[in-house]
Amino acid sequence: MTPSEPAETRTEDRPPRRPAAQTATLAEIAREAGVSAPTVSKVLNGRADVAPATRTRVEGLLRAHGYRRRRAEATRSPLIDLVFHELESAWAMEVIRGVENVARDAGLSVVLSESAGRLTPGRSWADQVAARRPHGVVLVLSGLDESQRALLTSRSIPFVVMDPAGDPGADVPSIGATNWQGGLAATRHLVELGHRRIGAISGPPQMMCSRARVDGYRAALETAGLPVDPEMVKTGDFHHETGYRLGRELLARPDRPTAVFAGNDLQALGLYEAARELGLRIPEDVSVVGFDDLPVARWVGPPLTTVRQPLTEMAEAAARLVLELGRADEAPAATRVELATSLVVRASTGAPPLAGS
Repeated sequence: MTPSEPAETRTEDRPPRRPAAQTATLAEIAREAGVSAPTVSKVLNGRADVAPATRTRVEGLLRAHGYRRRRAEATRSPLIDLVFHELESAWAMEVIRGVENVARDAGLSVVLSESAGRLTPGRSWADQVAARRPHGVVLVLSGLDESQRALLTSRSIPFVVMDPAGDPGADVPSIGATNWQGGLAATRHLVELGHRRIGAISGPPQMMCSRARVDGYRAALETAGLPVDPEMVKTGDFHHETGYRLGRELLARPDRPTAVFAGNDLQALGLYEAARELGLRIPEDVSVVGFDDLPVARWVGPPLTTVRQPLTEMAEAAARLVLELGRADEAPAATRVELATSLVVRASTGAPPLAGS
């Protein structure tokens, strides 16, 4: 976690960095920063009564020296911080349930945060976490920048990324799902039913899970010897509204697809609405497959064929891992885990309509 520092940044009035195996003491960092040890302690504890310039200087030295608070010093609050990219759907409830299951068994509470659509929480969030001193942090469809990672590391606050938005880095613990395999299974199911014009609606292209699902879709078509038509792939987000809007675009085409793979269940439900408005029946006129297997997938008419992503189990695994990382005497068996997805076939998929019908 210690960022490297180019040799040319050294100056005569700054002592050389110690070898990576050593760690500066709090008193040494205070001396180098020209402040008192209690001031460094205030920065470590996220206290607000430190001048911004002083805080920036101390934080920079903590990062440069790879300072890591000894676990004996790390008095933790009985909390797990759970951070969402967005907090507005049944998807989030499945994740909250999983983290809460583990936290409850461990005698901990869960603090919820939302980064308002940003893939990296703001700096104020990191300061608040440092002040709370939780047992650990679980970030969902999100990530941390280098300074935030260094801040949590220096406080011995472990963190785990669930379904990381981008590549989290080799040293960042993460929990994910087999998104590529799920996209492959969904599209292969449609191919096996006889569909040859299969559209797709994806989530945000900057999210790894979204790209992986579309890559699985493409792989299934290519394996079946079917062309991948870029006009049949629409890029959106994971919301109902884009499923509806992009679904209308696909289904209003003269050569409309006979089946559509949606990036998640909410987009699939938007597609249901678009089909209904266009007078198309599911699955007689168009088959639909979603992704996630939210509870609503069983209740809609017709019940939705979808790829089950084990959201609650993923959240439980993330919470267990963050607690394991916080124990000095226990090294986790693995810090990068993918849970299996599975296709759940219901009534929204069937054979394509006969030509001319």
